[in-house]
Amino acid sequence: MERVSAPTLDTTTTASTARASAPVLPPLQIGPIRVDTPVVLAPMAGVTNKAFRTLCREAGASVGEDPGLYVAEMVTSRALVERNPEALRIVTFGADESPRSAQVYGVDPATVREAVRIIVAEDRADHVDLNFGCPVPKVTRRGGGAALPWKRDLFTAIVRGAVEAARPYGVPVTVKMRKGIDDDHLTYLEAGRIAEGLGVAAVALHARTAAEHYSGTADWSAIARLKEAVTSVPVLGNGDIWSAEDALRMVDETGCDGVVVGRGCQGRPWLFADLAAAFAGRPERVRPGLRDVAETVYRHGELMVDYFDGDEGKGMRDLRKHMAWYLKGYAVGGDARRALAMISTLAELRDLLDALDLDAPYPGEAAEGQRGRAGSPKTPHLPYGWLDSRELDAEHSERLREAELSVSGG
Repeated sequence: MERVSAPTLDTTTTASTARASAPVLPPLQIGPIRVDTPVVLAPMAGVTNKAFRTLCREAGASVGEDPGLYVAEMVTSRALVERNPEALRIVTFGADESPRSAQVYGVDPATVREAVRIIVAEDRADHVDLNFGCPVPKVTRRGGGAALPWKRDLFTAIVRGAVEAARPYGVPVTVKMRKGIDDDHLTYLEAGRIAEGLGVAAVALHARTAAEHYSGTADWSAIARLKEAVTSVPVLGNGDIWSAEDALRMVDETGCDGVVVGRGCQGRPWLFADLAAAFAGRPERVRPGLRDVAETVYRHGELMVDYFDGDEGKGMRDLRKHMAWYLKGYAVGGDARRALAMISTLAELRDLLDALDLDAPYPGEAAEGQRGRAGSPKTPHLPYGWLDSRELDAEHSERLREAELSVSGG
């Protein structure tokens, strides 16, 4: 298949003359891993596979800066232990990916420990993140994700087991979490201190509760409070970073040691070029016209086909969900959008992209801001009686052993 190179995206500056400046933050140290640009791509199920990580990494490197840390999609511990082929695909990285970063979800300490042992003993990743932040019902109703830290003994056992499994191999373990279940059941400060005491290399906070899902405005003040509580390892902030300026503002307001970017980069892998420049103290920003966007979409398609071992149909089906994100704000008609959301082949994708008004410029504010669906607050789905105690009883313990999802919890 003919391959296009990574598109060269035009940049603009926010000042008449770009001048050298000192970095905004020192390098981020995650155990033995040094990340000069203190930016982490958040793991997002169905999004941050190898193809999308490649686009983000290339964008960050395109401005001559260290591109950051890029975390793979969340994978369940049970699926890894059972050596599910799709789970193993998720923790398979490209030769050019360094450091390699995987995120594990699980609710049973023994299974999580063994999953982490598999990853590190088989040299599948250089960094393992533990998911305690997922708010979706199919996860929380099993006591997982953002619901799990409420059971502090369970949280402690999972983190301890993961850290102990990874330690002989020199692989750092980190924790990503939310504020808690809802405003009446906050867990993040206690969980942060526990994780720090157990030897994690960093803690990251999405500054919302599970009940908030992705609605409203992230509570960045919680990140500042976590930074005050956790003092010996880096604290990373997550939530409502839609631009490089948002990332700089989060650092300024919270004192966090780095940022984790999720939905803000959906359909905008070039955001990592902006972030790399901003944290280097430079003003240039990427403002792509529709031609550059189209070339990025096509390259994404090629990478997706490669990711699925040449299965063009599967690659295109997976790419469809990205189209609305890529085209947000651009002058593309409804018929073209619908057709792009139904593509089946690379040739079809090429033809549809070439038929767009590729000379259309960057549309400005219309292409910025929130990505994806924010939704509305939701009452969290929890196991019956989950909130009755902070400790795990025998009944819940038995249920958790059977509660692992098959592959991905996202």
